[in-house]
Amino acid sequence: MEVNDKPTIFASRVYEIVRSIPRGKVASYRDVAQVLGVRSAQAVGQALKRNPYAPEVPCHRVVRSDGRLCGFFGDTTGTGLEQKAEMLRSEGVAVVMGNIDMTEYLHRW
Repeated sequence: MEVNDKPTIFASRVYEIVRSIPRGKVASYRDVAQVLGVRSAQAVGQALKRNPYAPEVPCHRVVRSDGRLCGFFGDTTGTGLEQKAEMLRSEGVAVVMGNIDMTEYLHRW
């Protein structure tokens, strides 16, 4: 996103929801979509890929519904995911082999 680009209304709504996920918890892309009243978890992921407000909008707290880490600023492998895992660990979330126990760390609205 260019400096002068404003987020879309949809992206702004995504950021507002994600901002409400507390430290030490995660939500899935599907969960965020459901809170927004939309079907597309992928659209949520695309909005978060362009998140200009990190870390105030903690996109690292959004994971796959099965607890696997995926995507971080568009990275699907490598250092991006390692950084996401480290950020979650620093907040007290156990990340084991790229996975999070959703029964323990899932944020519920």
